[in-house]
Amino acid sequence: MTCPLVQPGTLGLEVTLPPDLDWTHLQDVLQQYFQLTESWWSPASPVRLVAGTRVLSTEQLAWLAELLQKHDLVLVNVQTEVRATAVAGAMAGYSVAQGELPAQAEPLGAPALYLNHAVRSGVEVRHPGTVVVVGDVNPGGCIVADGDILVWGRLRGVAHAGAGGNSQRLIMALEMAATQLRIGRLVARTPAHLAFYPEVACVQGDAIVLHPARDFGRTTPGGVF
Repeated sequence: MTCPLVQPGTLGLEVTLPPDLDWTHLQDVLQQYFQLTESWWSPASPVRLVAGTRVLSTEQLAWLAELLQKHDLVLVNVQTEVRATAVAGAMAGYSVAQGELPAQAEPLGAPALYLNHAVRSGVEVRHPGTVVVVGDVNPGGCIVADGDILVWGRLRGVAHAGAGGNSQRLIMALEMAATQLRIGRLVARTPAHLAFYPEVACVQGDAIVLHPARDFGRTTPGGVF
């Protein structure tokens, strides 16, 4: 199962919705995501919604716009391959682009893998894209992803982001207590004294460093994703 992808775009932020995630579940994921990352985005940033083949009603678009507004973001554009969504977006007053999605400037690999359970000891998860875990990664558990790794819980096992060699990938967790962190070809261990707030691991220079999630977008070049 896939999850929403949020990344900087030419228009500010670009939010890509997966076509196969139940709407109620998608609402929960988006609410949690923007609540955690609220301080990462510049105030009043415009948002381009990439709906793809997902059908959205005017009510659903209104809900998305209201959610973004709560976090000081502004929905201005809807990209879709579906006529019904294009009509709903136009009726709601948004700029609409209908047709096949443009190719990404940088390949993002496979769709994200969404795990709604803990990764137990002895379990290794490998995925050629981003991995999102809603739950803990227990000691002895391992995640290897070519994309980013996001853990909505305690990361106490091994996490290897950018396994294909991409050192620009990120590892995020509500509690960063990993046995080992790897990004690209770099390896690090978390400090002995844990921080009891969400953190982001990224590569700066030739080392993996940790930033408080609340400050990450302001203290690192290029923000997030």
